[in-house]
Amino acid sequence: MRKLGLTEMNAFVAVAQHLSFAKAAGHLGISRPSLSETIRGLEDRLGVRLLNRTTRSVSLTQAGDRLLRRLQPILDDISGALDSINSFRDKPAGLLRLTVAPPAVKMVIEPVMGPFLAAYPDIQLEISSDGAIVDIVRQNFNAGIRIGTKIDRDMIAIPLSQAAVPVLVASPAYLKRRGTPQRIEDLTAHNCIRIRLPSGAFIPWHFLRDGKAVEVAVEGAFVGNTSELQLTAALEGIGLAQVLEDEATELIARKKLVRVMQPLERAGAEFSLYYPSRRQVPLVLQSFIDFLRKERLLVGARRA
Repeated sequence: MRKLGLTEMNAFVAVAQHLSFAKAAGHLGISRPSLSETIRGLEDRLGVRLLNRTTRSVSLTQAGDRLLRRLQPILDDISGALDSINSFRDKPAGLLRLTVAPPAVKMVIEPVMGPFLAAYPDIQLEISSDGAIVDIVRQNFNAGIRIGTKIDRDMIAIPLSQAAVPVLVASPAYLKRRGTPQRIEDLTAHNCIRIRLPSGAFIPWHFLRDGKAVEVAVEGAFVGNTSELQLTAALEGIGLAQVLEDEATELIARKKLVRVMQPLERAGAEFSLYYPSRRQVPLVLQSFIDFLRKERLLVGARRA
């Protein structure tokens, strides 16, 4: 039997990581039919099914899972070997893939993506904005940006200089109709706009009362899965929303939204850039880290 080629290995790993032929084809920069043909040929030659396919889903078979576990470290080593010669180039080059919590996209990525790509024209930057907790090793990301408490302990994390400060807002029309809450207990009489995580859980609201952090499970008639939907619902006068200060500042200044219960607002949560501790840092990622430090968006030393 002919040995597996690098193209076939990359194709299988991409589908196994994304569990989607369309997403994997987009990641690899090839057509979906071409990718399907490659995987079908691989399975025919191995004489075993690697993937279960339906019209709506893709999943790994037991054989596919075992193959992925063996191939992933090999491909990581090859990627590391290729990246190691980057140091001989005048400028870093290659693909930098980051998974970023939606609030951090606005706080960190949007202000720097233009200047960063201008400074490193040979680097391709791919951002996946996702509220879910992502396995960056399995899904082949170089790094991620998340709130520090949601980062696995086997990662190296570097704190961002900007904290995510939650604020409670509502439209003037809503407050005129329903009144302005003054205490945490008042929230039970209000329509609270909530966000549901991919896990199915709701994001609780956070406050600071008498110097202590308080977590509140609120209720309401509208549920979204992004802060953008939450803000839109608040602007429409549906109810109260707890969003990040950076997301609401302009709307508050334009008097589209009103900030309420300020004495009870809690201190901001710390975001961090993180990456696997057991991997050599790719030059494209190190360049991004250095750029964020130059822009004073990263603080402190890296930590495990």
